[in-house]
Amino acid sequence: MKILDNKQISEKADRIAYQILENNYKNKSIIFLGINKNGYRFAELLKEKYDNITDNSSKIGHLEINAANPLESEILLDIDLKTLNKKAVIVVDDVANTGRTIFYATKPLMDYLPKKIEAAVLVDRTHKLFPIKVDYVGLSLATTLKENIVVDLTKKNKGSVSME
Repeated sequence: MKILDNKQISEKADRIAYQILENNYKNKSIIFLGINKNGYRFAELLKEKYDNITDNSSKIGHLEINAANPLESEILLDIDLKTLNKKAVIVVDDVANTGRTIFYATKPLMDYLPKKIEAAVLVDRTHKLFPIKVDYVGLSLATTLKENIVVDLTKKNKGSVSME
């Protein structure tokens, strides 16, 4: 069942970008860290929307984590972690379910001193098992544990979110 089409995803990203700006207007620089493929693609969209509404600078980084077993392999980032010092960091993922992926994604950030760390997701499910609060949510869904949310952001202007 389709939940969001590309236009709706774009509208959600617009709203989140404005919320990020409202909560960070004093910060002259924001760093978006996208988790894995879809999180990174959503971070790219948020950065694009954010850059369209402000002159504040923004950077983007790609964070690779084994979502199924976050302790099994090293968490990789493609940016210098020292650039996070005294910066507002937005950790971005496509779907937040239990909160485990976002929780472990913040682990490498703990060796530095960001000004603050916030989380943004396109879809937030209500099954939190970890102490994670998502600050920016495109759509909040109450689902059963058996239902699966599928986010497809592989093609620009062809995104979709569906539930299986």
